[in-house]
Amino acid sequence: MSTNPTMRGVVLPGNRQLEFRDYPIPTPSHGQVVLEMKASSLCGSDLRAIYRPIEQGHGPEAYQGVIAGHEPCGIVHSVGEGVSRFKAGDRVVAYHIAGCGVCEECRKGWMINCYDPQRRKAYGWQRDGGHAPFMLAEERTLVHLPDELTYLDGAMVACGLGTAYAATKRAHVSGDDRVLITGLGPVGLGAALLCRALGAQVVGVEAMPERAQFAAKLGFKDVVSPGDGALEALMQLSNNKGFEVTIDCSGNAGARHLCLEAARDWGRVVYIGEGGTVSFEPSPLLLHKQLTLHGSWVCSIGQMEELVEHLVRWNLHPEQLVTNTFSLDEAKEAYETFDAGSPGKVAIVF
Repeated sequence: MSTNPTMRGVVLPGNRQLEFRDYPIPTPSHGQVVLEMKASSLCGSDLRAIYRPIEQGHGPEAYQGVIAGHEPCGIVHSVGEGVSRFKAGDRVVAYHIAGCGVCEECRKGWMINCYDPQRRKAYGWQRDGGHAPFMLAEERTLVHLPDELTYLDGAMVACGLGTAYAATKRAHVSGDDRVLITGLGPVGLGAALLCRALGAQVVGVEAMPERAQFAAKLGFKDVVSPGDGALEALMQLSNNKGFEVTIDCSGNAGARHLCLEAARDWGRVVYIGEGGTVSFEPSPLLLHKQLTLHGSWVCSIGQMEELVEHLVRWNLHPEQLVTNTFSLDEAKEAYETFDAGSPGKVAIVF
């Protein structure tokens, strides 16, 4: 008797554990495609909310024991009925949230903000993600990956770089700006690459020496350590004017406060680092300086399409942020490496 072909997928039960489970290779239904994975990178939110917690789940986006991985990139393997834009063999990146498709935010391309909690399902959180050889995806979540970009480039776009790009859009970063970025992890360094491509001068704040050294290898040598003296050093680097744009990618209270302190009068401040808190006096730090403070969360699918186009135009390859790659069979080592504080991005390649 014949059996359906199966594949191995990665599940994260919490408490820094990782399991392999067998799954049937998916079959696409109407409006769906099956992707053959080529790269699936690891995200800091996976560590914070899924890999480390002893109890499964985290707030309104509770992990539901599905195949992990929400930064997938690959090739269309097969298509279901009604699929019109993509065909087998197309190289694609997946926007990592599949929303209801009909609410106001979904219709604008902001599926991350979908109003329907029952139908809003993230790859790797509430539906199977990219840590397996094949992934079932909705056609409406896919973006073409240009031939000039690698699969690792595409995986980086899927979440981290898209988040950084949305922040640069909110702040209207240009060559007129001097930009401060606090937290030079993968998202912060992605923001640095994008701001530099947009013509801005970039200064960073980073506590981990390994990350500061990695930033220097990427050409970002003006990196200040946090703590006493940080603000004075930053003001010297800005000719005592402050920064037109400051972006916090750390979620650290001190870093968020520093962004407000170091911002130039009439400057733009963007918070994108998840978690943590911040407390500040609005009058001297926000009101009197006439600052604009933005909260920015991921990007829209339209911005993802813009981003891949710009990466080709700028000849910018975000895969340079990847410091460690592993096979699917080495997924346990991949998560342990990322959890230990890898200076750059960690990815699974197929």
